[in-house]
Amino acid sequence: MAAGPVASGQAASLTAVRTGPPSRLLVFSVTAMALLNNSVLMSSTPEILESFGEPIERAGMLIAAGTVTGIVAAPAIGFLADRYGRKRVLVPCLLVFGTFGSLGGFSPSLEWLLVIRVIQGLGSAGLINLVVVMITDHWSGMERTRLLGQNSAVITTFLAIFPFLGGATTDLFGWRWNFAYYGMALIVGAVVAWSLDDPWEVQRIPVVQRLREALAELSIPANAMVISLGSLTFFVMFGVFLTLIPIHLHETFGLGPTQRGLVAAVPAVTSTATSLAVTWFRVRMSAGVMVAIGLGVFGATFLAMGLGSLWLLVAAAAVYGLAEGITIPTLQDLVAERAPEHLRGIILALWVSGLRLGQTAGPLAVGVAIGFWSTGTVLAGAGVLVTVVAVAVGTSRVLPDGRPSVDASL
Repeated sequence: MAAGPVASGQAASLTAVRTGPPSRLLVFSVTAMALLNNSVLMSSTPEILESFGEPIERAGMLIAAGTVTGIVAAPAIGFLADRYGRKRVLVPCLLVFGTFGSLGGFSPSLEWLLVIRVIQGLGSAGLINLVVVMITDHWSGMERTRLLGQNSAVITTFLAIFPFLGGATTDLFGWRWNFAYYGMALIVGAVVAWSLDDPWEVQRIPVVQRLREALAELSIPANAMVISLGSLTFFVMFGVFLTLIPIHLHETFGLGPTQRGLVAAVPAVTSTATSLAVTWFRVRMSAGVMVAIGLGVFGATFLAMGLGSLWLLVAAAAVYGLAEGITIPTLQDLVAERAPEHLRGIILALWVSGLRLGQTAGPLAVGVAIGFWSTGTVLAGAGVLVTVVAVAVGTSRVLPDGRPSVDASL
């Protein structure tokens, strides 16, 4: 993340041979697989818990089990990707994710399902960060910003599609059939193994040196804030919207799995459109302003969802999509732009580790909170807290300008 030339000793360690960029369809397919991890189960958590005779308060534990290992595994995967190459790490991640994800459908108890999802999380821990690494390896400047926006559009689109798909599958066939979708990761893994060109030579930089350099980058205030805000963004996305909203819809409005999935799909249009237009925003305002606006929209929509009727909740969900579309690609681009090339894998993995922390803590915190307060109260309280953070980010000026350079070729 530090600007400036790479030291000659470091430059000599860069042994990746420049080749043509990977297929965008392949890159986006890996991203879609990463989104399967939790989102296909979100709309069905009440039914899963009911079938095992477990209380609704354990919904957070069910969701968090799939991400908790990523907090530690993601940095290790990033280090391995820098040392041995992207493909050599990505393919095993997809195989572990697809294999153990599929086995979840055969779980005889919640305890077995939690164990399987913890192992599954080892595979999912490397997917999103390796996608961003590959994008940053092959694209730069405004073209990188545009591609990260497209990748974020894939994220927000499938965050809408998978909950609906999971809810509809539960209504039609039962919740266990949702785990069959994880088998698609095995197909994507086979395609990556066959078609991805990654002529990377093994690097011999000592582990301690690599970690020392990475920690030095994270000590920069702007870099630490970017990772912290990424963690917060995924905390509210997976904890408040994707975990709490289905429970709120079930308990307050009596909606079934398919209906809950439809509500979760509402932000798809606005979030995808905003992600695709992110380059338009990036040349007109600073990254700090964009992130503050995104967090402010999160806060306002959660407040409306907690205090309003079903129709106000649906309308707020559509506006909520704007926050996803602005915040995710902007934070991703800041990390990618500021990561030194020889540390790119581990820095982006540390970023994803922060995301996993938020993605894990969010559902767990929601599970605890709904044991004390109503779902509407928790939603409104989350809205107030996120709004306070948005104001702090907008007035702090810690985040850099973050406007990407415009490539001469564009």
